[in-house]
Amino acid sequence: MSTKTIAPVSDALLLPREELESLQLERLQWTVRHAFQNVPLYRAKFDAAGVAPTDIRSLADITKLPFTTKEDLRGTYPFGMFAVPMADVRRIHASSGTTGRPTVVGYTAGDLDRWADLIARSLRAAGVRPGWRVHNAYGYGLFTGGLGAHAGIERVGATVIPMSGGQTARQVQLIVDFEPDAIMCTPSYLLMIADGMVSAGVDPRSTSLKVAILGAEPWTNEMRAEIERRLGLDAVDIYGLSEVMGPGVASESVLTKDGPHVWEDHFLPETIDGATGDPMPDGGLGELVFTSLTKEASPVIRYRTRDLTRLLPGSAYPTMRRIEKITGRNDDMIILRGVNLFPTQIEELVLGIETLTPHFILELTKQGRMDALTVRIERHPDLELSVCEAAAVVLQQRIKVHIGTSVEVRLEEPGVLPRSEGKYKRVYDLR
Repeated sequence: MSTKTIAPVSDALLLPREELESLQLERLQWTVRHAFQNVPLYRAKFDAAGVAPTDIRSLADITKLPFTTKEDLRGTYPFGMFAVPMADVRRIHASSGTTGRPTVVGYTAGDLDRWADLIARSLRAAGVRPGWRVHNAYGYGLFTGGLGAHAGIERVGATVIPMSGGQTARQVQLIVDFEPDAIMCTPSYLLMIADGMVSAGVDPRSTSLKVAILGAEPWTNEMRAEIERRLGLDAVDIYGLSEVMGPGVASESVLTKDGPHVWEDHFLPETIDGATGDPMPDGGLGELVFTSLTKEASPVIRYRTRDLTRLLPGSAYPTMRRIEKITGRNDDMIILRGVNLFPTQIEELVLGIETLTPHFILELTKQGRMDALTVRIERHPDLELSVCEAAAVVLQQRIKVHIGTSVEVRLEEPGVLPRSEGKYKRVYDLR
């Protein structure tokens, strides 16, 4: 079927919910047919599940369809998930592949156009306006962040400063010299830039930055508060993943800061029980699953993101449901002596103690037959060692009380722990 059947809907944010769901169903039916007819893996999966595109008569029928996993994408490497001829693919992106083969996604000209529109929509939600300057510190290249954000910044009518990641001292210099209104990067890297400002004798609160659009890694509301306190700006969450599109699948409003709104005219969200695959009701904590509704080159059907969240009613955009801020992933969970914990739980406790810095990592080791966890955290450079040691004791106690397991907290000198210019690695498994 011709991809021209994907008609643009410019006023989707204003549609009544009933009309949005009608649009979703129309696009879901197109996507299912498109994937079945053009992607051998989906044809095989549908046949194995005993389901055909004609079985999708309502949005509820999506539960009849099989899930897609990262392993499916890796198993069809490099181009087995493409649903259009290579001659129609205008760009290729890929994940880093640090834990296996990278996942590869393709984009038609129409995909790139819609992606730019959705990033622009996300930027408007964050408060970015035409004529602003936006410092883009997401990495360019195969990672979807840099180029994806770049096109959306231009589409919204702002001026893009395509800095990319790295060269923190130069990031600071350009922010001071070019006076951007907004910055896009990972939250952990923005804190690194703030440290770079201090090292350069620049007050992080004195710059021109008004808003930071941050994503690509889980981060807590406590980290939001730390970023806003240190840099004197508004920090909002943009959500996405390369397998579904890239950044701009969902985004937060600067007016509410209560979780990213999913752009449901292009992506159909679900939450499921991660263990059983059963659907979760809205409001229940579950694993986030996405079906693309308008992707031409790389459609995905019920893709399991491994991100844990809740689906909530829309607020700033009532038609579009929100997701609760992502603070954990199924595959990030640490099981320590029978207790389940996520790195973001430690982050929340760390940032609740003013005399601690946000620079920490978690090291898992074996002590005899038992697993052990060490929180290595840099002491505050402006405080006495005794104050930092007392704060470390408080953190150890709070982890025991709030999470229910004992850990070691080890103070490190400032600058000792690794820094990241992209996604920050919190957990080091040394077992």
